Amino acid sequence: MTLPALSRLRNNLPRTTTPLVRRLALASLVSQIAIVVTGGAVRLTASGLGCPEWPRCTPDSLVTTPEMGFHGVIEFGNRLLTFVLVLIAVAMIVSVIGMRRERKDLFRLSIGLFLGIPAQAVIGGITVWTGLNPWVVGLHFVVSMVLVSLATVLVNRARLTTEQYRADTGPVGSPLMRQLLVTSAVLTSLAVLLGVVVTGSGPHAGDHGAARNGLDSDLVTRVHALPVYLLVATVVLAVVVAYRSEAHSTLRKPVVMLAAVVLVQGAIGYTQHFLHLPIALVALHMLGASLLMAAAVHALYSGTTRKPLPGSAADTRLPQTVS
Repeated sequence: MTLPALSRLRNNLPRTTTPLVRRLALASLVSQIAIVVTGGAVRLTASGLGCPEWPRCTPDSLVTTPEMGFHGVIEFGNRLLTFVLVLIAVAMIVSVIGMRRERKDLFRLSIGLFLGIPAQAVIGGITVWTGLNPWVVGLHFVVSMVLVSLATVLVNRARLTTEQYRADTGPVGSPLMRQLLVTSAVLTSLAVLLGVVVTGSGPHAGDHGAARNGLDSDLVTRVHALPVYLLVATVVLAVVVAYRSEAHSTLRKPVVMLAAVVLVQGAIGYTQHFLHLPIALVALHMLGASLLMAAAVHALYSGTTRKPLPGSAADTRLPQTVS
């Protein structure tokens, strides 16, 4: 590409958030959740070693071979989705690079999401090399939850214009509401971490010969339920606080969304436990974990950010730009 062409491209890059930037931020979140679901499909179909080598699929082939059958297709398909994440991450970086000085938050979040992809690829390779060690598999999932959290913040920040980003309006949530939202985020994280331990003790290892963590599954399941009980109580209290004060009107939607996800995820968790972990419900529970993390981070961001929330009183007082 010639220098004049590069100059034109640089001049045409967005200087503030546009619908394209917001759509790419949303695509980042959706794709991070999607790869959690497809990774779950790999494990639940016992396809974790469908490609027994990494970064190659077999010692002699980069791609799956007919001899590897269904399991090879499932595992290699999940690997291919990584390239979709790379494309979205690169497009996100390009869309905000023109405003990297004015919107350091968007640029840094985009870089963080991009760097998370090779990190996950390396962890995935270690997972294969260790024969699906349950602790490494668990680390793979935990890093995905971190990336889902970063993408959720990115979606929220992409909604702000440069003028809104520069403003400091103070948090919308009262001290009590902020404490409840911080507590809910901590309990969500703890529940997810303990859920990983439960998974490592359960029957869905990703391969029929893969090792388990050796812990008592019933015991760790009961331990996992404790932060869930506390989370339900905390979120219910947050809903009550949100509706008792008109000052929290802009927080009602994210708090109610969090409450809905908590209740549905809890119901799925209990049902799958008593039905002895059917594959379909376990897959839904993995999707629910991603949505729960996103909802908890979104509610926490909404209540604690010092930037204006769209539709809030502080937002309406700021100059609006048309993008």
